[in-house]
Amino acid sequence: MENLKPVERLAEIVQRLRAPDGCPWDREQTHESLRGLLVEECHEVVEAIESRDDTNLREELGDLLLHIVMHAQLASERGAFALSDVAGTICEKMIRRHPHVFGGTQMDDSEAVLKQWDEIKRAEKPHRKSALDGIAGGLPALLKAQTVQKKAARVGFDWPHIEPVFEKIQEETLEVREALAGDDNKALEAEIGDLLFSVVNLARKSGVDAETALGATVRRFTRRFEFVERSIEAAGKTMTGSTLEELDGLWEQAKKA
Repeated sequence: MENLKPVERLAEIVQRLRAPDGCPWDREQTHESLRGLLVEECHEVVEAIESRDDTNLREELGDLLLHIVMHAQLASERGAFALSDVAGTICEKMIRRHPHVFGGTQMDDSEAVLKQWDEIKRAEKPHRKSALDGIAGGLPALLKAQTVQKKAARVGFDWPHIEPVFEKIQEETLEVREALAGDDNKALEAEIGDLLFSVVNLARKSGVDAETALGATVRRFTRRFEFVERSIEAAGKTMTGSTLEELDGLWEQAKKA
C-alpha cells in the first residue's frame, strides 16, 4: 500500500476500513448517515479558505476527499460505480463544457464562458425545461437566492443597470414598514423575504458574493461583541447591567481597534 499514489492509497485504506474485519464505525456508514458530516466538512473547508490558513485548508480538503472516496466505496459495494467512474465522469464533463479550451471555439470573457456552460448543460439535460431546474433544494437560502438570480440573469431576466435595484430595495423597505404596522406575521415574513432577496440582487449586480459579504460581517460583529464583553467584565460590570450608551461607546472602541 505504501507504494501507491496518495489517492489510490486513500481508496485502499477506505476499502480496508469497510472490510468485514475493518472498523465497526466505518462499516456501519451509509450514504444517508454521512450526509450531515459531508455538509459539516464543506463548511470547514470554507472556514479554512476564509481564514487563509493553507495548512488547515490542506487538512480540510483531505477530510472532504475522504468523504468522496467513502461514498464511491459505498457505491462500488452496491455495484453502482467506482471512484474511477467518478473521476472519469468529471473529466469528460470538464472537457465537454470547455470547448474554448479543448476545442476550436473562442470565448472573450468569463460571462460568455458561463453562458456557453449553461447552453451545453441544457443540451445535456433536455428533460430540464426551466433555466432554474437543477438548483439543489438543500442550499442555504442566501446561497440559493444568489444562484437563482444568476441563472435567471443568464437568460436575460435582469435589469440592465443597478439603479432599479436600489429603487426595488426602497420599495420593499416601505412594504416591510406597512407589514409591521399590521398584524399579519405571514405578510411580514413575506415582505422581509422580498427585502432580503432584493439586497442579494444588489450584491450580485455589484459583483459581490452575498454569502461571503454576510459571513465577513458576522465575523466582524462577533469580534466587536466579544471586545465589548471583555471590556464590561474588566470593569466589573455585566452586559445586562450596563447602559446602552456604555455598550455603544465600547462598540465604537472595538470598531477603531
